[in-house]
Amino acid sequence: MPRTRTPVVPGWFTAEGEEFRLLGTRCRVCRSVFFPREDSFCRNPGCAGTELDEVPLSRRGRVWSYTDGRYRPPAPYVSDPGVEWRPYTLIAVELAAERIVVLGQGAPGVTVADLAVGMEVEAVPGVLNEDAEHIWTTWNWRPVKRGAPRAEERS
Repeated sequence: MPRTRTPVVPGWFTAEGEEFRLLGTRCRVCRSVFFPREDSFCRNPGCAGTELDEVPLSRRGRVWSYTDGRYRPPAPYVSDPGVEWRPYTLIAVELAAERIVVLGQGAPGVTVADLAVGMEVEAVPGVLNEDAEHIWTTWNWRPVKRGAPRAEERS
């Protein structure tokens, strides 16, 4: 039986593929952008706005900070204790257009040795976990190859 691709958190990113994007919300009053999304009220303390629109966020940003996880987190993190633990990379990325920092895991194979503060990375589809019924999808950050065209330049 085929497994269903299921977002870990529905509404935080678009479907798989070339146009993969993180989804945030923007306040209609002050124009502040939020990720994770906010659907009830503006989180800007100086704004009383309650109307927020979904907006696709920039696919690319610059590394603001990074680290690696070298220990097995406790429950409810999904981890098979019978499988050898492999470190993973966490990357905080500043999206210049939105002026926000978004945290996410590095794409498979990306280590702290591959990263530097200020380097350009892009959001790509990722898999957080798999079970008998689902492939739990998320986003990952991947370094952009030098000379690679920006998404808006490929169209």
